[in-house]
Amino acid sequence: MTGDHEIGDLLRRLTPQVIGVLTRKYGVFDLCEDAVQEALLAAATQWPEQGVPEHPRAWLITAASRRLTDLIRSDSARRQREERDAVMQRPESMRAPSADETVNADHDDSLQLLVLCCHPALSSASQIALTLRSVAGLTTAQIAAAFLVPEATMSQRITRAKLRLAEVGAHFSMPDADEWPARLAAVLHVLYLVFNEGYTSTSGPDLTRPELTAEAIRLTRQMHRVLPDDGEVTGVLALMLLTEARRTARTAPDGALVPLAEQDRTRWNSEQIAEGVALVSDALTRTRLGPYQLQAAIAAIHDEAADPGSTDWAQILALYALLESMAPNPMVTLNRAIALAEVRGPRAGLRVLEQLDDARALVGHHRLLAVRAHLLEMDGQVAKAREAYLGAARRTTSGPEKRYLEAKAHNLSR
Repeated sequence: MTGDHEIGDLLRRLTPQVIGVLTRKYGVFDLCEDAVQEALLAAATQWPEQGVPEHPRAWLITAASRRLTDLIRSDSARRQREERDAVMQRPESMRAPSADETVNADHDDSLQLLVLCCHPALSSASQIALTLRSVAGLTTAQIAAAFLVPEATMSQRITRAKLRLAEVGAHFSMPDADEWPARLAAVLHVLYLVFNEGYTSTSGPDLTRPELTAEAIRLTRQMHRVLPDDGEVTGVLALMLLTEARRTARTAPDGALVPLAEQDRTRWNSEQIAEGVALVSDALTRTRLGPYQLQAAIAAIHDEAADPGSTDWAQILALYALLESMAPNPMVTLNRAIALAEVRGPRAGLRVLEQLDDARALVGHHRLLAVRAHLLEMDGQVAKAREAYLGAARRTTSGPEKRYLEAKAHNLSR
């Protein structure tokens, strides 16, 4: 019998593929997404007991298609009741699939689905939330945790986003060249959020979710093939590769978090580092400078350092200052504080952190307290550092991060 965790990973991987197949065939994204979610629920209930079917994707497509039939018929009946005397002829895109009808289950529509979810008619928050659910296969609860909002609020946001796509008649297709500027920023933002959720999971017992980082890199490679001359597409792919190269060294055999300075660098993936460095170097020399390229350049400096002591923190600090001026963000300021502490001492970094105490994006976030704890420890303020580590541990929902922060606090109390 396959474990629940393995089934969950399988369903997550198949989610965008099944939604894509149904949406390409029948067009009605909101009903297709609802139908697939119900098929996923049925699979999560049945497969642990009955076993995973020989062709799980085909099973989900069939189950979702049957549910789609019910949803379309229900939608048709509702419209007929509302219009009463009107005779509505449903277009082909809304026709319920017959039992004998088949769809091409081998075609991967993930990228088209991603672009659909990033339609310019949606707000940035809705684009990201809808994509994380439909393309990344995250649960509504996981997305709510990433956004730091209640699950009910996120559920309503996703529902409104689907209805909005239906209202504007959004098409399941790749944009024309002149449409990309309105979509690309959201697409890249979403891809990087998916990657980050995989690299440092916001909740659960595991620090990383390799299937999410792999999916984000796969989709970004597709984007790079579509837009090979876009510097930010190249930059985000380079950033992912340079960051992913360190993933296996971030956890000890028992699953404990290993910070960057303590990682065994021989475990870093040299091929991913070489590819990432080549990509960002090319982008920096021939395209317009952008935030993702700067972040990739910072990651490259870390990856190319033979040991922590040889890291060029002065260059990293300069890049963070440039990034902060180009794309102001509390998290960028937080990282600049760390770099500043390495160059000019911990008190300089702590002064920068004082600017973030009222930042709305960091209210209740454990990372601000964790960084403050680290800088206080560097400055020899042991009691305050211990208190800050414990405060950060209470706020994080990640098991490995919680254990790491508690261990840091415990070590300072000796």
